[in-house]
Parts: sequence; C-alpha cells; structure tokens
Amino acid sequence: MNVHSLTSVFAPDLERFLAFKESMGFHCDSRLWYLKSFDRYCTDRGMKDFDRSTVEGWVLIKQSSQPNSCRSWMSYIRDFGRWLRINGNDNAYVLSDQWKARFVRPQPYLLTQEEASRFFAAAARLQTLTPWKWQGLAFFALMHSCGLRTCEVHRLAINDVNLKESVIDVRWSKGNRSRRLPITDQIVSILTEADQALQRALGSKRSAFFVSSTGDPVTASMVAGMFNGIWDQARLQRPLEGKQPRPYDFRHHFAYAKIERWMAEGSDVNARVPYLARYMGHASLDSTYYYIHTSPDFMNDYAELTREGQGMLPEVGFE
Repeated sequence: MNVHSLTSVFAPDLERFLAFKESMGFHCDSRLWYLKSFDRYCTDRGMKDFDRSTVEGWVLIKQSSQPNSCRSWMSYIRDFGRWLRINGNDNAYVLSDQWKARFVRPQPYLLTQEEASRFFAAAARLQTLTPWKWQGLAFFALMHSCGLRTCEVHRLAINDVNLKESVIDVRWSKGNRSRRLPITDQIVSILTEADQALQRALGSKRSAFFVSSTGDPVTASMVAGMFNGIWDQARLQRPLEGKQPRPYDFRHHFAYAKIERWMAEGSDVNARVPYLARYMGHASLDSTYYYIHTSPDFMNDYAELTREGQGMLPEVGFE
C-alpha cells in the first residue's frame, strides 16, 4: 500500500528515498509535504525524466508561490537527486548551489537564573484541568537538567524513563543518535510524582510518559503553548524586540551553564566538550560550540578555545 499517495513516475523512488531518510532518524513532515508537491507537479505535466528542466521548473513555480520564504525546502529535492545518483541513476539532476539557501542559525533567548527559578516556581503551582497540572514541572525540569531537545522529551515512552535506575533512554533522536542519560535524585523525585499522578488519572489510556487529556503524546504546539502559559503566570517580562523565550532555550541554558561552571572550576574545557557533545546528542563539536558560544562569559575565550581544541580531543563517552 502506498501510504504517501504518490502518483508520478518517480513515486517508487520517492517512497524508497523517504523510507531511507526515516531509517536514518530524519522524520520530517515538511520534507514529505514538498516532495508530494513535486510528485503532483510531475503527474500533472507528465514529467518522465529527473532532469534540470523538471527539477528547476518545479522549484521556480514553488518559489513564485512563496517568494519571501526561506530556501531550506530546496534541500529536499537536492537530496533526492543525490540519492538517485547514488542508487544508479547517473543522469539524475542535482539542484545546483545557485539555489542553495544561506544557513542562518537562530539566536537563542538567554535565560537568566532568576527567570528559570521563577518559571519553575510557577510550573510547580500550575492550575489547569489538563495533565499539565502534574507534568508541567517535570517536562521542563527534564529539559533544563539534561539539555534535551523539546522533541526528545515529548517523544519519551513510559519505558524510556527508568526511575529505579535513575536513567532515561533518548531513542531515535536526531540522526538516529540514541543515548542513555543519568538523571539526578531531584529530577527522579519530580518525575516520580508526575508519573504516579498521571497513572492515577489516566491509567491504561496513557500512551507516552507526557500526555494530553486523551492520553496521547503531547505535541510541539502543546508544549509551546504551556511554556508560554507558565511564563506569563510567573509574570516574567517578554522583550519588546528581538528573540522571544521558548522551550528550546532550556537546552541552550544547559550547555552554556555547564561550560561556565567548568571554567569557574578551572577545568580543562577542551577535554570536557566532547563529553558534552555526546551527552547532548551532537554529531560534531561545531554544534556544541554553537550552543555554548552564546554565554556572555564564554564569548571572549571562544576563538582561542576552538583553535586550541583541534587535535586535542579524547575518546568521546560519558563521564
């Protein structure tokens, strides 16, 4: 059965390509949406060859319909062309670099310690008729204490949270980099309280560790909405301009707070960064340095640290 409802001559290859990406841990609704659009374009026009005319024709039409959008969606059709070549279609066209989007990393909102403390105090006394009453503090405290991605927390299965052994299993994360992380006694206590309350309220209806009122896993939009609600209940100010606070900023805060602590202790930061990268599920140290360079105390030493770090990296593992 064709679960993606693709109809063009490229449908079999598109199905295999999407399955390949998912097997590598890249689950993306946006990729599927744009490739289905390409598939419809080829069906409507009877396109038979994955050549420059076919690919750039679709890109031009899609671009004209959303002229001010970021070009990142073009990477989906470029990756498909590369995949076709690797899998035997030597004539497949790979979208040229002239279409390539300039990558700009989003700037985080730098949480202060006071903001974090007031946020968690408000989360602990949250008044709502939804399961967030019991799980709000647990969800965001776990993000903050382990530096997790938002999606990594809302995808946690009940069996992924081992409270007896004080560990969580982050499965099939970005790029299929699953990992097991230790959690502190304080977080174990918070998670245990939330788990027991959710079990009493939902029982067998609960399909994940963090759930909605129906027992289904919470979604990213639910998490964002609850974060904003707690932020407002804590009577925290929002900047009039620039970056606004969001759940993901707990991950940033975890990274640069860890580095600042190591620097204050006089620890060898270069030797510790690979462990932090492994803990956070990063494929490269560049990603870790991006998260931590936002620390005001770290900025002055960033260039020197990254330069000295070349060739000095120990085997990556857990502390």
